[in-house]
Amino acid sequence: MTTKRQLRSENIKEKKIKKSTRIFYFSLIVGGIFLVLVIFFVTLFSAIFPPVDMEAMKKKEKLIAIIYFSDQQERFLRSEKRFVFKEEDAASQTKEIVKALLEGSKAGLVNTFPHGVAVKDVKIVDKEIAFVSFSKSLTKLHPGSCASEMATIYSLTDSITQNIPGIKKVKILVEGKEIPSIKGHISTRKPFSPDLELIIPEK
Repeated sequence: MTTKRQLRSENIKEKKIKKSTRIFYFSLIVGGIFLVLVIFFVTLFSAIFPPVDMEAMKKKEKLIAIIYFSDQQERFLRSEKRFVFKEEDAASQTKEIVKALLEGSKAGLVNTFPHGVAVKDVKIVDKEIAFVSFSKSLTKLHPGSCASEMATIYSLTDSITQNIPGIKKVKILVEGKEIPSIKGHISTRKPFSPDLELIIPEK
């Protein structure tokens, strides 16, 4: 037979087990709530104070570039000042110059590239030749004529060489490949050197 002392002992053990179980579940609940709160505040903090992208901060810095467009007769080039993003390397900076040229004139000058042309890639070869690759729209949409092709070629070449230190020549590519010409008038098989005599000095 079970004595009163044994019953009392068993009751105490049972209470201890129940108490331990309650403490265990309580700890689990508190830990879960704490984890949820941590996740909530981390998410909230990230939303209010997003991480700073240092590269993006660098890209916000701008510099003044001189971009060349054609005059009304498509015989000479005229300069136009433009703010472009400052980049760390010559290839990226050249791409920014080309983008500004493709955006067209903001001062009423004649654009030298048809609307819809995009710059695909820029590579610097031998530290002094910029290989600029355009979308196929360049040859498809270009109006042609010797004067138009010359304006396109030298507005590009002069804009790059006058803004990027060390670049002396520019090679035109389409989709990364060499083309014989833009529209059949001027050969584009070799890189072009700048022609400063085409530029009308600003007063």
